[in-house]
Amino acid sequence: MDESTNMLPLGLLTPRELALEVAGRVKRLRLERGWTQPELARRSGMTLASYRRFERTGRISMERLMQLAVVLNAVDGVQALFRLPKARSLEELERRERLPSRARGRRGG
Repeated sequence: MDESTNMLPLGLLTPRELALEVAGRVKRLRLERGWTQPELARRSGMTLASYRRFERTGRISMERLMQLAVVLNAVDGVQALFRLPKARSLEELERRERLPSRARGRRGG
């Protein structure tokens, strides 16, 4: 059985299992389009060795993963990462509005 075909809900996977699941999804999208590994590597600006390693191990840089998402038209899934859930109350919404944003380049001292 392919490691990327895990039957657990994604929230119950280890980071390594989750990376393999993502690699398996990318592979399925590639195959659905009828693209070879060299073709997807070329389209996404990656070396073939890097792409093959990703499919095999799930290891990839964030920038390369984003390139694959763009090439495979899978940006919606990426944009959903770490999105805050909808506020359940007006109080929660107001609390979020008051959260401080960190100032760049300023250090306390």
